[in-house]
Amino acid sequence: MNLKLRFAFFFTLFVAVILFISSLSIYFLYTSNRVEDYYARLKEHCTSLADDYKTLNSDSTALTTTKYKRRTLYDEQILLINPANKIVYKENDTIELKVTSALLARIKKEKIVRFKQGPSECLGIYNEELGLYVIGSAIDRTGIRKVTKLIYILGGVFGGGLLVSAFMSFVMVQQAFKPLVKLSHQMQQTTSTNLATKLDEGKGRDELEQIAKHFNAMLDRLNQGFERQKSFVQHASHELRTPLTTMLSQTEAALNRELTPTEYKKLLQSLHEEQIELIELTNSLLALSQFEKLSNTLNWPSLRVDELLYESISECKRLFTDIEVQLSFETTPSDEKELLVRGNEVLLKSAFRNLIKNAYLYSDDNKVKILITTMPDKVSVTFINRGTTLSSTDADKLFVPFFRGANASLTKGFGLGLSIINKITEIHNADLTYEALDTHTNKFAISFQLKPMANDDNSYIKSFTDSSAYLYN
Repeated sequence: MNLKLRFAFFFTLFVAVILFISSLSIYFLYTSNRVEDYYARLKEHCTSLADDYKTLNSDSTALTTTKYKRRTLYDEQILLINPANKIVYKENDTIELKVTSALLARIKKEKIVRFKQGPSECLGIYNEELGLYVIGSAIDRTGIRKVTKLIYILGGVFGGGLLVSAFMSFVMVQQAFKPLVKLSHQMQQTTSTNLATKLDEGKGRDELEQIAKHFNAMLDRLNQGFERQKSFVQHASHELRTPLTTMLSQTEAALNRELTPTEYKKLLQSLHEEQIELIELTNSLLALSQFEKLSNTLNWPSLRVDELLYESISECKRLFTDIEVQLSFETTPSDEKELLVRGNEVLLKSAFRNLIKNAYLYSDDNKVKILITTMPDKVSVTFINRGTTLSSTDADKLFVPFFRGANASLTKGFGLGLSIINKITEIHNADLTYEALDTHTNKFAISFQLKPMANDDNSYIKSFTDSSAYLYN
């Protein structure tokens, strides 16, 4: 059953329940009113007979003449019974009303009693003034006929209302679902090749137009993701092809001629360098792809920024023996908490280490200056070096994967380091910025917000840091 039929069915069922409850209520109310009206008339006849009996001094003959003013009910019979349980007067001898001592005792006790005998509905009244039992019975044929007729009317109304509601609900559902069907057709036409095609949002007032608006926003995000993925694959293929082609050409050249042991050694050293670059590039690509799955965490421990920097500087000095790093505080922290950030130690050390490495590789004097600036709500780490600065065009593309600025033409690399550092800062709710202080001074800054971060899976982060450890060491 599709959604339209389901809505039509439930709407019809809802109307059917309302009609059924309404019809049942009308039936019971009318039946109750019929019973009360019948017993009111029967009581009036019984009381009238007792009054006439009293007025006419128990004259049965005279009473007979007054019965025509009371005979308005079908098969009506009224009995007057004295305390000795003897019938002193009877109207309508053709009906046999069974009266027992137990019934009379009950009538005397309760004063007025309703009961049934066969199809007749009876009423017993005890008149204390006359000391008589007045018992009347009749068949409310007119009332019963009206009730039967009412049942047919209610049944017809119920059936007709059900058919009309089923038809109207189907028509209403068809009209209500037209925009949704149109939306569905438009969605079916959307594929990975035409994500730029948008749904009609209308004026954005009703829920369906809001759905179309959100769907278009989702298409924009998917389109951006596909474009990034496409660009990533193209760049990755290009970068991987370069070292592989170099290795293949060197191998083919070696196979085509005889080499001396010294030449073989030089060839193997060259291949080894290419292999290291290839492994580094592969790890970079792996790191960049895995960063897309990471989000912020609250479970990361608090780490001191200055301690992470000292450790990163020590590691860089082991790699580059001629590097000179100067670490100082631009502002003196008033509390240790101003140096504490929540994060992953391995990732943050990797970011610091790579920024120091970049500052060293692209400097003119192998010197790197690091400044720590503390504030009540954030802490900033600035990396400054002397060297060729980037143009505004290059600065805008600095964190794009595989992009290398004009100042990197003489330095080996893949253009992935800053992209990875940028990802690390993003998952730590930090900001990474670049600024050319003057024509020969570069400045990179990371600013950490001193506040808790969202929850995440640390086990995945550990697996990432383990798998990409080679990239940062």
